[in-house]
Amino acid sequence: MNCEGQMTQVTPARPNPGLFQRNQPIAGEAEAIEAAKRGDADAFAKLYNMHKRRVYTICLRMLGNVSAAEDMTQNAFLHLFRKINSFRGESAFSTWLHRLTVNLVLMQLRKKGLNLVSLDETINPGDDDTPKRDFGSRDPVLTGSVDRVALERAVAALPPGYRMVFVLHDVEGFEHNEIASMLDCSTGNSKSQLHKARLKLREMLRYKPQPTAPTESAK
Repeated sequence: MNCEGQMTQVTPARPNPGLFQRNQPIAGEAEAIEAAKRGDADAFAKLYNMHKRRVYTICLRMLGNVSAAEDMTQNAFLHLFRKINSFRGESAFSTWLHRLTVNLVLMQLRKKGLNLVSLDETINPGDDDTPKRDFGSRDPVLTGSVDRVALERAVAALPPGYRMVFVLHDVEGFEHNEIASMLDCSTGNSKSQLHKARLKLREMLRYKPQPTAPTESAK
């Protein structure tokens, strides 16, 4: 499909400084983390309530299935319960938890034998890690040009490989070298998948005017 056409911008429902808003630091989170490390069940429940929606959203975007996302969310927090003492505060807790969640999703997909990306879609065969075009830069056409609901629906409709790289890079903020390591592919392949995902999104989000009622002269 040729997705090179220009997309007519759609007025967003409200100001949208980025594709997706990230969680800001939450009041009481640091205290809850330390208490949960000491085995305080109420503190862990507090962390669960603080982060369950965001973790579920990550799982849903990556898996594209409500039931699987619900199961994976529970799995992520069970894993967190066992691993919370390994959190050292070297990054934001939400960042650490989101990376843990992403890794669990990828492990689950590998167990099912699913291909995370197509390794046939590299930019320069034989020179995968040094593509001639940088497809990993910010896309000003998508950023701030569509409302959140429409973008969420379009992301959910992407082919699994495209969706995975788009979510990891443009939503979760992983670098291409990190994505390549996670998905066991080249950085060139990651950039190619992201480029194609953005083109697909632009095609799906292109404004299509509704037909107008015929005038009297046209009847």
